[in-house]
Amino acid sequence: MCVDHSKSCSCGRNKASFNFREELLPFEAVTELYCPDCSITVPFDGATMLSDNGWIIEYNMDVARFMLQKVSSPSTIRPEFLFDEGYCTWRGVYPGDHIDSARERDALLQLAKTDKKRYFEEFKTWGLKRMERLARAGWRKAHEREPAKT
Repeated sequence: MCVDHSKSCSCGRNKASFNFREELLPFEAVTELYCPDCSITVPFDGATMLSDNGWIIEYNMDVARFMLQKVSSPSTIRPEFLFDEGYCTWRGVYPGDHIDSARERDALLQLAKTDKKRYFEEFKTWGLKRMERLARAGWRKAHEREPAKT
């Protein structure tokens, strides 16, 4: 079962939802969240933080290493591992993606009511075009990656 966990950023102007792969980490693994507005004033610490297109997620690495010790060696449990392997990552490709993609799918679904053939054609290319657009925009999860070595 997946539970939606949302957190407001440090300045309180924005919010992001997180997914936790297999619910192995508690929500407390995220100590702070910084949106593009508030992240510009934060000194970046690569040992505890991950930056994604102006957003910064600060992780409690002690909690992460303790909870994931049976999954991987402590040296591989870094912010990039947590995010890229889905142990603590955006719900979707970027903050708010789960809302935006649902809206886009709903718009496509309206097309199915009037032109089924065009709907199927559009739906086939929608996902690919969307990921290309998000990759060009700089979102980390929109880029293909090799799985982390455990």
